[in-house]
Amino acid sequence: MTTTRRKFLTTGALAAGATTLSAPAVLGQTPIRWRLQTYAGAALGAEVIKPAIDMFNKAAAGQMEIELFYADQLVPTGELFQALQRGTIDAVQSDDDSMASPTEVTVFGGYFPLALRNSLDVPALFNNWGLNEIWGEEYAKAGVKHVSAGSWDPCHFSTKDPINSLADLRGKRVFTFPTAGRFLAQFGVVPVTLPFEDVEVALQTGELDGIAWSGITEVYTNGWSNGANWFLTNNISGAWIGHFFANMDRWNELPDHLKVLFNMACEQSHYYRQHWYWNGEANLRVNGDKLKLTTIPDAEWAQVEDAAKKFWDEIAAESPVKAKVVDIFKAYNATVEKAGAPYR
Repeated sequence: MTTTRRKFLTTGALAAGATTLSAPAVLGQTPIRWRLQTYAGAALGAEVIKPAIDMFNKAAAGQMEIELFYADQLVPTGELFQALQRGTIDAVQSDDDSMASPTEVTVFGGYFPLALRNSLDVPALFNNWGLNEIWGEEYAKAGVKHVSAGSWDPCHFSTKDPINSLADLRGKRVFTFPTAGRFLAQFGVVPVTLPFEDVEVALQTGELDGIAWSGITEVYTNGWSNGANWFLTNNISGAWIGHFFANMDRWNELPDHLKVLFNMACEQSHYYRQHWYWNGEANLRVNGDKLKLTTIPDAEWAQVEDAAKKFWDEIAAESPVKAKVVDIFKAYNATVEKAGAPYR
């Protein structure tokens, strides 16, 4: 018995030590703690990020804990990249555009006009057409880990007054993304940037005439349907490109199994959003009681689609990396258009 106990104390201690090195937060040790800030306000965040973080924290079993912060709680959304790069926060859920990433691919984050028509276009492009590799390289240059890209909601106009033609857009003060605003300005839209939580009041007071920031699901979820009256069924993008990012040093410090677990939580978040939006976009058009629908005729909307193709070429001319991404978008869209329904 003594020999067995002694043998256990020596070999068992070594084994316990090895376990401690690979999993530093078990059996009462201090867990790894991260702070993650999302672009989303609290109401939206309850759907699009909190379930995934809760799942991660439970699965991490005390080895790691992520504290979640909503839009602008720690830093303004436009400063998320800088805070992530410095290590002020450890991880971010956002699109490139909103957090003002100083990369060659930032312009494609959020809503790149009419490059994507369906929610599955985004994971198809990132996982099969080389976008994951491009994003990974561009963010690594800035000391940031690109963890995961996913497909989120489409981009429609929700407005106080009805939009029945392109002429109705002229002069409208619209809350939207930087790249989308740059594109829409040619149709007379006046892009406006506000803190996320101020948008509902701005719609109600008339500071904003509308938003081009989401699909109908988020308009209801965010409370924006309390200030907007009309929803335009034409969209300038069928899916938002959103991401999870991490500070590179914090990422490299994680043991491999926690890296895998965090990536799985991100992927689950993306998947949840796909079916949440897919259901919400249809259900709220039919059963929502606050927004009435309008549509710009296809023949007139074709002007927007033609303008998008010119916009792509303008962006491609800005750098070789941007040209490479645009070429991928063109090749992908040509493929799915030839494939036909249900792809296009």
